[in-house]
Amino acid sequence: MKTLLALAGRIDALTERVGRIVIWLVLVATLISAGNALVRHLAGESSNAWLEIQWYLFGAMFMLGAGYTLKHNGHVRIDIFYNRCGARGRAWIDLAGGGLFLLPMAVLLAWLSWPMFHEAWTTRELSPDAGGLVRWPVKLLLPLGFALLALQGIAEIIKRVGVLRGDLVMPAEAPDEEV
Repeated sequence: MKTLLALAGRIDALTERVGRIVIWLVLVATLISAGNALVRHLAGESSNAWLEIQWYLFGAMFMLGAGYTLKHNGHVRIDIFYNRCGARGRAWIDLAGGGLFLLPMAVLLAWLSWPMFHEAWTTRELSPDAGGLVRWPVKLLLPLGFALLALQGIAEIIKRVGVLRGDLVMPAEAPDEEV
């Protein structure tokens, strides 16, 4: 179990690094959006590329941030039973949800989205809009984001098994962090 918990720790560290980078994308997208609006209103100039890069950054924030959100217990869940359970009950619910729903969904979507990225890569797909960007980077976000989410799902499953075995104590959730 120590080896699996060490693996979960390495996955957590990767997720944390990716999440910290993604947080900065919010600032980048905001600055690009504000700059594009200013140039459009002051100089009457604009480009579809500036609009598309904002969409790409939003996609990156959403897809690459999913694992980080899972790690920090920020995903929406129905808490009717969850909040009434102790640590072991919550661990069982998280284990069942992760093993039966999250992990199969994330792996399947990563697998199914790979051909779409591969086709965009091999055909050098471009945006149909004038001045638009290449499409493969944004299409890569799908398999990459779901793969990172699956990895974090594996880490969470390992940690919940550790809780159930008594090898790990999950930190208490702050009362003001209910979603």
